[in-house]
Amino acid sequence: MAVRFHVSKGLIVWGVILALVVSMFAVPFTKKAEASVSWGQEVTEVAKRYIGTPYKWGGTTPKGFDASGYTQFVYKKSAAKISLPRTSKDQYKIGKAVAKKNLKEGDLVFFNTDGKGVSFVGIYLGKNKFIAVTVSKGVSIQSMDSKYWKDRYVGAKRVLKQ
Repeated sequence: MAVRFHVSKGLIVWGVILALVVSMFAVPFTKKAEASVSWGQEVTEVAKRYIGTPYKWGGTTPKGFDASGYTQFVYKKSAAKISLPRTSKDQYKIGKAVAKKNLKEGDLVFFNTDGKGVSFVGIYLGKNKFIAVTVSKGVSIQSMDSKYWKDRYVGAKRVLKQ
């Protein structure tokens, strides 16, 4: 015994339209979110949260930072979770050396501010800017193009995964 169904063309058309409408709304909810933030961007975003924090000799917390205490704190607090050595001199001993023209966001930049070798560190932001803690301004954005920093630049290191 055969059973026959009769479906009108109009019902088929409406069924197709309904299926298309449902799929238009369902697709956006089934896609996975994709992150496009780099490790360097993540580190610099964390670093910027502390703009205005005062300088404190030997400081390693948001109550007050010195230069290497700041970079150490930011790298550890960021999603990168990297433990840096305590001093700028020791931070300069790790990572991969980077030419100035190849700097990327999140690289560590080093300076000789006391005439005795590496004595200051900051975090490169891009466009020849870096963020660091100075005695006069606390955590602030600096230009590597200024005469002061240009004359004292020693080098840069990359410690972040690429």
